[in-house]
Amino acid sequence: MKMKRYFIASLFIGTLLAASGLTAQKKNKNNVSDELLRSKPKLVVGIVVDQMRYDYLTRFYDQYGQDGFKRLVEQGFNCKNNHFNYAPTSTGPGHTSVYTGTTPSVHGIIGNNWYDKQLDASVYCASDDTYVSVGTTSDAGKMSPHRMSVTTITDELRLHTQMQGKTIAIALKDRGAVLPGGHTANAAYWFHGGDEGKWVTSSYYMSQLPKWVNDFNTSGTAQSYKREWNTLRDIKGYRESGIDNNLFEGKFEGETSTSFPHKPVELLDKTKKFDIIKATPFGNSLTADFAIEALQQENLGKDNITDFLAVSFSSTDYVGHMFGVNSKEIEDTYLRLDEDLARLFKALDKNVGEGEYTLFLTADHGAVEVPTYLKSEKIPSGYVDTAANKKRLKEFLQYKYGTEDIIKNYSNDQIFLDHKIVKNLDLSLAEVQIEIAQEVLEYDAIDRVYTANQMWSNDYTSGIPYILQNGYNQKRSGDVLIVLKPGYISYSTTGSTHGSPQIYDTHAPLLFYGKGIQPGSTVIRTEIPDIAPTISALLGISFPNGTTGKPITEVLK
Repeated sequence: MKMKRYFIASLFIGTLLAASGLTAQKKNKNNVSDELLRSKPKLVVGIVVDQMRYDYLTRFYDQYGQDGFKRLVEQGFNCKNNHFNYAPTSTGPGHTSVYTGTTPSVHGIIGNNWYDKQLDASVYCASDDTYVSVGTTSDAGKMSPHRMSVTTITDELRLHTQMQGKTIAIALKDRGAVLPGGHTANAAYWFHGGDEGKWVTSSYYMSQLPKWVNDFNTSGTAQSYKREWNTLRDIKGYRESGIDNNLFEGKFEGETSTSFPHKPVELLDKTKKFDIIKATPFGNSLTADFAIEALQQENLGKDNITDFLAVSFSSTDYVGHMFGVNSKEIEDTYLRLDEDLARLFKALDKNVGEGEYTLFLTADHGAVEVPTYLKSEKIPSGYVDTAANKKRLKEFLQYKYGTEDIIKNYSNDQIFLDHKIVKNLDLSLAEVQIEIAQEVLEYDAIDRVYTANQMWSNDYTSGIPYILQNGYNQKRSGDVLIVLKPGYISYSTTGSTHGSPQIYDTHAPLLFYGKGIQPGSTVIRTEIPDIAPTISALLGISFPNGTTGKPITEVLK
């Protein structure tokens, strides 16, 4: 009997221990942060592809090699329903939102350029006359991140490591390097074309270029990319894009056709007009070359203190603006970018170690199909007659208020009122906003209109107003917000553009890969501000101080 009781007691205790062990295992399994704290990557690589629509990943997938985009998709985590949750969808706000984990309503970068109400002047998102150019005698280096009002993930990593972890940011565009680099970057470099063809920076970061940058600038690498642009492969295999010669694409100066090969005088001239490189896929190749050199020369990822390399590939945007999203040129540009990414990943494997770095790839905005092409396919689309709308609005203002000066500026699809004049006329600001909004709503190509008072008074949680509100900054944004009809743009009749809250401008790729990343995919909606807190959680560091996004838990092991 005693033996039986002893057996039962032992069985009971064993069951309890097993249950507690299972519970402990379950807790450990769910305790993501502890595991991540033990497996920090030596390097984080942030890649932003300028103007990359999500469907560029799927349209050209069968033509990609195994070592570029496919490597990230098949071995990493793919967020298939990833969106910008604000407008305007443009380069400055895009890069800033990726790295701050928030939207223009918080970080303050409300456009590439915008009307500054306090200065009564147009300002550029990265310009700063208090600093001087480094590496050029031009004004191309007079830049800093001072208009960005919050920290970035790169800032928080620098703070977390007591400024020991390095941050290097690189892009053809100054804003594509300055804003991701944050306020504390060791260096941000961008390409100054003109007649120089050099990578330059600002005295905000340093007083002179490092020797390796000077060596790169004198190596002849930029000159080597001033060459004829023909297709990487037989153009007959480019079936995921439209016909080569058409009415929907722009042309290089001096060219009479939109067809391959492209060889304008500016491209072939070896001594000047280096900006032409940006509008070819060779600009991305040049960026990859420089990024690989920075990786090696700056010894990134060589110790256990995490470094950060931020790289933006900008040529995709220039090509999209000129030729459009359905062009052979776009298809060729992405096939070439795929090879450049493979080169970069190979360099990371060699210099940091496969499995020792974490990488994400996303975009700064999407792009619209060329409306002239859409119209040819009987899809509703078109262009805004800006001159006619301005004339009609001026007539309304003169009739309604006795003066046109009640409007001070028009910027980024927003109307800025002169609040002093509104007050002097003894008018209600909210009522004037509504009256002008109602007037503008009647104009062709206008889909909907909102007022600043609506942005202040409501808490939108979905749809277009939610997107607009996330882009609305109380100190910097305008009084009347205008949304064009889907498929309508204010742009030339050739090439693609972006900036709207419509889904073709918000849907962008988001891929995670490497150390601490759980392979897989999701169609659950994710948003651009989720990137920074996801990487912050992986690193075990503070979130950027304006963060409104949240970690994507499925991504983390």
